Amino acid sequence: MEKHHKFSIWYVLIGVWIVLLLQHYLVTMLAIRTIPYSEFLKLLKAGKVTEVAIGANQIQGRLAADVSPTGRAQLFRTVRVDPEIADLLAKYNVTFKGEVESTFLRDLFSWVVPIFLFIGVWYFFMKRMTGQQAGFMTLGKSKARVYMEDDLQVSFKDVAGVDEAKQELIEVVEFLKEPAKFTELGGRMPKGILLVGPPGTGKTLLARAVAGESHVPFFSMSGSDFVEMFVGLGAARVRDLFDQAKKRAPCIIFIDELDALGKARGMGGVGGHDEREQTLNQLLVEMDGFDPMVGVILMAATNRPEILDPALLRPGRFDRHILVDRPDKKGREEILKVHLKNVKASRNVDVEALANMTSGMVGADLANLVNEAALLAVRRKKKSIGMKEFEEAVERVIAGLEKKNRLINEEERKIVAYHEVGHALVALSLPGTDPVRKISIIPRGIAALGYTMQVPTEDRFLMKKTELLNKIASLLGGRAAEELMFGDISTGAHNDLARATDIARSMVKEYGMSDKVGQVYFAREQRAQFLNTAMEGGGEYSEATAELIDSEVRDIINTQYDRALNILKEKKETLVKGAELLLEKEKIEGEELKALMKTEVRSQ
Repeated sequence: MEKHHKFSIWYVLIGVWIVLLLQHYLVTMLAIRTIPYSEFLKLLKAGKVTEVAIGANQIQGRLAADVSPTGRAQLFRTVRVDPEIADLLAKYNVTFKGEVESTFLRDLFSWVVPIFLFIGVWYFFMKRMTGQQAGFMTLGKSKARVYMEDDLQVSFKDVAGVDEAKQELIEVVEFLKEPAKFTELGGRMPKGILLVGPPGTGKTLLARAVAGESHVPFFSMSGSDFVEMFVGLGAARVRDLFDQAKKRAPCIIFIDELDALGKARGMGGVGGHDEREQTLNQLLVEMDGFDPMVGVILMAATNRPEILDPALLRPGRFDRHILVDRPDKKGREEILKVHLKNVKASRNVDVEALANMTSGMVGADLANLVNEAALLAVRRKKKSIGMKEFEEAVERVIAGLEKKNRLINEEERKIVAYHEVGHALVALSLPGTDPVRKISIIPRGIAALGYTMQVPTEDRFLMKKTELLNKIASLLGGRAAEELMFGDISTGAHNDLARATDIARSMVKEYGMSDKVGQVYFAREQRAQFLNTAMEGGGEYSEATAELIDSEVRDIINTQYDRALNILKEKKETLVKGAELLLEKEKIEGEELKALMKTEVRSQ
């Protein structure tokens, strides 16, 4: 590779300094002869000095021609010496000369150093101004990070739990590898591919895997990188991004967090000429203008598709939508296996059990779970990560960090213990509820003084009315246990009440599970669903209907509270024994509480 040397001001300064030194040497050392003062006196007495110029410290003059080796009159100089000392030294025939104190360092610090300091400051400011001008000239350049083929070490093997999405993207890989295979029949690849799904499901990882499998350059940029305070810069960056991509085709352009750029126009309450909308308009124009046969694939990811501009989603732009949803149980097993390859896990680790315990978690959550388990094993100085560490990591991710040092008085510990056992007993007594795995009164997270961990045995996508009612009763079991045992209630049930009320209100307003209200949809705002951009509400309703809805929600909550209270009254002995055991051990397994329930049944 040819090397280019940059010009530096230091080259000029060094050259000037050398010229000055040479001039000083030639003029001073060669043209003027320096002689001792004693020799000057001898030459003076011999009549060989033709003229002199007397200074304060030295004498300069001209010698006769017959004294000079060249046969010409020569200039000389000598340093003056005190006349009395000179006479005394001459009397005893001693050669002597004068010495002038060196002022080189004083001269250097008095004028050379300030000059260099001034030049250095000037050079610094000139360089800074040049850099700012260059930065200003590159404002319209794309900020995309470009990963070449060798930089991408991600493949479809590194992506698990999203088999349907991978299958959709295999066509993109085949097109980038063999475009002629598609053009023979007149087909073309979609201009844009939109990856939609909750945060942490692996949308960005999937896009990188496509580029890694295709062995093509990968342009990665966030939607927020386009939008700037200067009007027109975002549009310029869009143009520059597509120009760069066309030069390196075949390649993939990936825009993460597309909703930051592609929000529906007019939603921001600002006129149609603001910077973000100009950038979006330029993106729409570029997507219309580039030919997919060139080999440039535009991919984007978002978790808020409902706010995207409809013009982005029409055919011819982002015309293929791929849902990257939360993984099911099998998907979670595959994701855990991928992450377990990078850690030293024990053979007793049950991946299927971990998948059951992590219902609803996405890939990012599972990666964090494995990392937390590894840190726990390191803290305990273990050689490998066991199932115990993984179970504790699940609790830590779900409920928060244990706070064993938080001091709780004995009365509050009793209330928390009966509260948590109340949840567990009601859940174990009702059909269709998630199995109780663990009960704890060790404070966790910000406000949780205890928790009851229920682990589903399988993924559920539909809930029956009876199951929802049972869930509400389980949530209210803690408050019912407090009232039964202490004749009073505490503030510890605020989260349970919030969740129970949400379920009851959804049953009445959204699911049509109320006989009095009927099978009518009353939600004011439709919940944003992936791949659904409609934002219409469910219609308005009268104040009388609103009162009826509130009444029905209250009736559901009260009915299930009474139900939970009756269950605990029947199992009061188990409630007391379970709470005493929990106070003693601070943590008990769901199986221990089941054993207490069976003992009570046998005794009856």
